[in-house]
Amino acid sequence: MPTQPTSRSRRTVLKAGATLLLSVLAPLPAQAARILAVRVWPAEDYTRVTLENDTELKVSHFLVKDPERMVVDIDGLELNPTLKELVAKIQPNDPYIKQVRVGQNRPNVVRLVFDLKEAINPQVFTLKPVGNYQHRLVFDLYPVNPPDPIAELIAKSNARETPPPVETRAENKPTKPTDTAIAKAEEKPLQLTRMITIALDPGHGGEDPGAIGSRGSREKDVVLAIAKRLKGKLEDQPNMRVMMTRDADFFVPLHVRVQKARKVQADLFVSIHADAFVEPTARGASVFTLSEKGATSTAARWLANKENAADLIGGINIKTHDRQLASVLLDLSTTAQINDSQKLGKAVLNEIGSINRLHKGSVEQAGFAVLKAPDIPSILIETAFISNPEEEAKLTDESYQEQLADAVLKGIRKYFAKNPPLAKNKLT
Repeated sequence: MPTQPTSRSRRTVLKAGATLLLSVLAPLPAQAARILAVRVWPAEDYTRVTLENDTELKVSHFLVKDPERMVVDIDGLELNPTLKELVAKIQPNDPYIKQVRVGQNRPNVVRLVFDLKEAINPQVFTLKPVGNYQHRLVFDLYPVNPPDPIAELIAKSNARETPPPVETRAENKPTKPTDTAIAKAEEKPLQLTRMITIALDPGHGGEDPGAIGSRGSREKDVVLAIAKRLKGKLEDQPNMRVMMTRDADFFVPLHVRVQKARKVQADLFVSIHADAFVEPTARGASVFTLSEKGATSTAARWLANKENAADLIGGINIKTHDRQLASVLLDLSTTAQINDSQKLGKAVLNEIGSINRLHKGSVEQAGFAVLKAPDIPSILIETAFISNPEEEAKLTDESYQEQLADAVLKGIRKYFAKNPPLAKNKLT
């Protein structure tokens, strides 16, 4: 006959069962976040460091003087080989970072120490997953004393020989050159009473690759190559100088592109892109200007929305963006700007049509954020469809890039031949 359990043994069994139940129901220890990729984008404007991870990170940072350093503590993180790669990604020519040190400061807290070359104003922010990216932690390191873009342009201009000036259009007294005068102007270098400043804007860059062709060509690389060729050709013209919104592979927010052009009092703004569409058969070049009333076609509206989403992909600090945007765009009383932009767009589109098929035979309009400088004639050129394998091959061909740059140059020259720049007070 089995022995009946005593009260003590029953209590022991119940206690053991309760302990087992609690251990089953207890939450598992939180899993440390995992760094998936690290990227560094050095540029004269600023250096960006991006940590891509599988969850949102909690971060704190502070600056230290003598010598200049930025210390970053990231919670909920264990040091892994991917994060250690950050050390090797800092290049000797980085304008702002000497080196970075990475270590496990304490359990679940990783510390990064950026040894700096000069004082910086950092922006540290997180980005939610978008496109092909998961969560991102971004460090934008801006110099406390940024270079003066106007001083740089003037210095470059002074180093070039300036030809004898000729008469320009007086403020509020437009003239209409004769056909003979236009033809002669196109045959010889344009000579103007003041320097003409042209802002070239290669689209995308850095974290934002833009459209990608079937052969792996990235829009950001193609348009930068074309812009550099065009820059050289423009600067070979008497009395023309160029400011590029980016001259290397780094991201520039849309409103900053507009800011840069206005800071140097640009006479023209030319944004360069390479289109993409869901169907690989789409082809042809296009030129766009700003619209105040809505897009001229469904395709133009779709494209503007896609290009305006660049800030989401490239990543901006939304708080800073909202504050700066109001001061950049001012009031959008841009009727005169749009009229001049249309003239410029037609001249450039006609020239591009001589070397490539046009997607549309007329200049289209849509609400492109990058064209919203109220006082600068602005166009956006979609050079071709990078999503079309045949046009992708063209866009990466040096000979075609040269032809394209020549065509845009001719269009700009024809625009100025018919619309001499106003003889107003510009930087000298």
